[in-house]
Amino acid sequence: MVELEAFRHELRAWIAEHAPKSLYGTRRGRFDGYWGGQKARPEPDVQRWFDAALARGWTAPSWPKAFGGGGLSHVQARALDEELARVGLPPPLVGVGLTMIGPTLLDFGSAAQQHEHLARIVRGEVRWCQGYSEPGAGSDLASLSTRALRDGDHFVVNGQKIWTTYADQSDWIFALVRTNPQAKKQLGITFLLIDMNTPGVSTRPIELISGASPFCETFFDDVRVPVANVVGEIDAGWTVAKALLGYERSMIGEAMSGELADAETELVKRARSALAAASGVLPDDALRLAIAKLGMEERCFALTIERLRQGAKEGQAPGSESSILKVVASELKQARWELAMRVAGADALGWGGPGFDPADLKATREWLRSRANTIEGGSSEIQLNIIAKHVLGLGA
Repeated sequence: MVELEAFRHELRAWIAEHAPKSLYGTRRGRFDGYWGGQKARPEPDVQRWFDAALARGWTAPSWPKAFGGGGLSHVQARALDEELARVGLPPPLVGVGLTMIGPTLLDFGSAAQQHEHLARIVRGEVRWCQGYSEPGAGSDLASLSTRALRDGDHFVVNGQKIWTTYADQSDWIFALVRTNPQAKKQLGITFLLIDMNTPGVSTRPIELISGASPFCETFFDDVRVPVANVVGEIDAGWTVAKALLGYERSMIGEAMSGELADAETELVKRARSALAAASGVLPDDALRLAIAKLGMEERCFALTIERLRQGAKEGQAPGSESSILKVVASELKQARWELAMRVAGADALGWGGPGFDPADLKATREWLRSRANTIEGGSSEIQLNIIAKHVLGLGA
């Protein structure tokens, strides 16, 4: 405990010296911030903050120093994040490179793959995206049809992925491809790393009902990918894919937990404005009860996340229990925006033009965007099946 407090003291001194003051109070969550990549054009203070953290290995604080990480223990890395949150500083680097493919390569990648990719993630040189879902393989992911035919030392990939988040801004994609069409479902699937600059790769953004979207369609037209880019074994990528999904679901749960942290305060603020009640008890009993109930549920979820962090073993990959986090977090986020619309009343009907407060217009779009929360990252129905079978042992 004494050593941890000394480490926190060191962290605070380092943050005070190196973090640009303009970034204090700008944090939105643990997974919102600078994504890096070849197409990134960060503001000067964001770049300065990134460079300072990179010099300490703190863009990936718990990764091994051999790959440019900080080599911090799980407890120390959590302390670093808590100290950043205390002053409202965003993480110096975020993205699926750090939260999904990086940890998966640490678990399953060859020495050559780790050497090629991990340090580049740490340095923010490469932005990654995920190529799992297809137009005909969403919830039933194992029915994917994107094919990779071997041609000497390369695979030739043809097919389409959908809902590839930020594919149009990414440099590499990790994708599931079918390398043995005769095999059944999960068998014959290979986990492949693909450079997005390879000839034959193209993307097309998808617009959602909210008017904007990070999602894209990604197309592969005779894309040649080295066999050396296979993670794990050929035709045995399903094991790697499932492990990565554990990291993804944990990341989504933690990300939404961070976003929910100030939700109760924000809802009360909006309710006071809507009800013209600057102080005292909110005059609408039903609304007051709904806000309190949601606030208690969100705090319980945040405490659960914290207990899981404290109880996690060093180097232990998330298991099927991560599906619980994903289900609860996505439903809480939807409930929050539903309640925000209830608070706003008629002001929530606006889409643009005069007469509407910008905050109300933004809230309406956030509410519409939240409808995707129980679909993206694996629909709630799929998550509940995983919980039933692999956590509760039902139907075995």
